[in-house]
Amino acid sequence: MDDILLMLPGPTTVAPRVLEAMSQAVVNHRSAIFGEILTDTSELMSEVFKTQNKSYLITGSGTAVMEAGIAAIANPGEKVLNVVGGKFGERFMKIANSHGIDSKELSVEWGKAVDPKDIKEALDADENIKAITVVHNETSTGVAAPIKEIGKLMKNYDALYVVDTVSSLGGDYVDVDKYGIDVCVTGSQKCLAAPPGMAAITLSDDAWKVVDNVNSNSYYLDMKAYKKSGGKTPPETPYTPSVSLIYALHESLKIIKEEGLDNRVKRHHKAAQATVKAVKALGLELFPDESVSSATVTAVKMPEGITDKEFRGTTRDKYGVELAGGQDHLKGNVFRIGHMGNISYKELAIAFSAIGMTLKDLNLDVDPGAGVSSITESYL
Repeated sequence: MDDILLMLPGPTTVAPRVLEAMSQAVVNHRSAIFGEILTDTSELMSEVFKTQNKSYLITGSGTAVMEAGIAAIANPGEKVLNVVGGKFGERFMKIANSHGIDSKELSVEWGKAVDPKDIKEALDADENIKAITVVHNETSTGVAAPIKEIGKLMKNYDALYVVDTVSSLGGDYVDVDKYGIDVCVTGSQKCLAAPPGMAAITLSDDAWKVVDNVNSNSYYLDMKAYKKSGGKTPPETPYTPSVSLIYALHESLKIIKEEGLDNRVKRHHKAAQATVKAVKALGLELFPDESVSSATVTAVKMPEGITDKEFRGTTRDKYGVELAGGQDHLKGNVFRIGHMGNISYKELAIAFSAIGMTLKDLNLDVDPGAGVSSITESYL
């Protein structure tokens, strides 16, 4: 199991010092010492979000903070515009529906990015829309949404701007304050390169004003409870947190600060560009348009005549590289290469060596070393 290289859009490989951090003694989560760790982790999280707002840690997956965010800002029957161009945009809409919120879908073809003009048209057509939800990095399709441009647009409307950066924060350009994001959520196991199980959320002052007037029907994910407990001395979480996972997240955020957030984002972009070139060098075809291709995961069309089981099974079982498959109607039609977290040319070279040899094993007419050669050229 230790020999498998994870090239997934999460979970990602965790650094030894992050794993080691989890071995520290568990302390009382209502103590001053834990309050210091919680405060420092929250402050580091806000630095990565690039916000002056406080960040709150929730023990749970990225889906947990998606639900916390949407449940906090809309009452049943109120309207929310959900941009849906993949599984996670769809998930935001399903979460809203589960809370009785009147979800209005802005459908985007899978593999395409939403056009801000379409958001403008939807908002102009319905002044009762209270918020919009956008997935920055849709891992199911390998598409990045133009959240900066959408943020400029949203400044002209009262609707809250809710963004899922679960698979982009720490790997792509996210600036909560400059982009005017009111609710931003993320998870631990992707670009932040911590173990799965922790999530974070930050809300603007405008969002908190709305939260105060919403009767949340969520108990564990009630943001009012997190704000109240977080304001105590020492600060706490309202319910028992995963102390050890917070140790790990704290260490991973320290690593990000040491690397430098801008350097880390540039590293992810370089890995994405190298991956795209290597895919082309092997004669493979991207699923999304290259102009909107993600900085953290690349979706590739499955070669004709090759099954997902044959392709990904060989890369994993024979060559020790775990790639992700497609989701929903893309299952069997695409594979996905995650290049987020602690990824460098070394991991990409190994991954494309495995991909090239697998293609050759499956009798495709390719130069099996073309991908690795391309990676080499990209990093010289």
